Amino acid sequence: MDPDVLISSDKLYSGKISIRSYKYHSEDKIIEKEIVEHADSVGIIALDEKGNIILVKQFRVATKNSLVEIPAGKIEKGENPEDAASREMNEEIGYCGKLKLLFEGYLAPGYDTEKMYFFLASNLKKSKQKLQQDEDEAIKIKRMKLSLAVEKCISGNIIDCKTIAAIMMVSNQRNMDKVKVMDRG
Repeated sequence: MDPDVLISSDKLYSGKISIRSYKYHSEDKIIEKEIVEHADSVGIIALDEKGNIILVKQFRVATKNSLVEIPAGKIEKGENPEDAASREMNEEIGYCGKLKLLFEGYLAPGYDTEKMYFFLASNLKKSKQKLQQDEDEAIKIKRMKLSLAVEKCISGNIIDCKTIAAIMMVSNQRNMDKVKVMDRG
């Protein structure tokens, strides 16, 4: 934050996440805002050779519901985004593969610092590593055609925003690749 704009910053809570209170100038007003400070994270769009996307279904206490999502998790201290994506893919769905950074974005910039790096995983191979889930995870693996995943996003059956963004980005990119091939043909 621009030091000329910032009036004060106080840590209110520190744990797995932190909450900080900011007081700052915005135009002619003084604004007070509480911000969640969260580690950056990764999301993986894992596509197999048959055009299926590998998703996970897990209970999310904040929503009081089970959600279908892309495999994802936080970047641990000392990890770069690609290493974190590789680790999370192994832990959550039991695969390794070629990773390509597709895009990155903030998940909730109005109140949270977390930035997610979205990777496309291809050339998938079953890993030798046993699935490892965090203590708060009870993950079920879901495999479906990418086209069906797009339909589920549009119909409201997939409601996790990071997953919707990732599925739509990959679907759009694949459609654009088909258009480029047709233009050359």
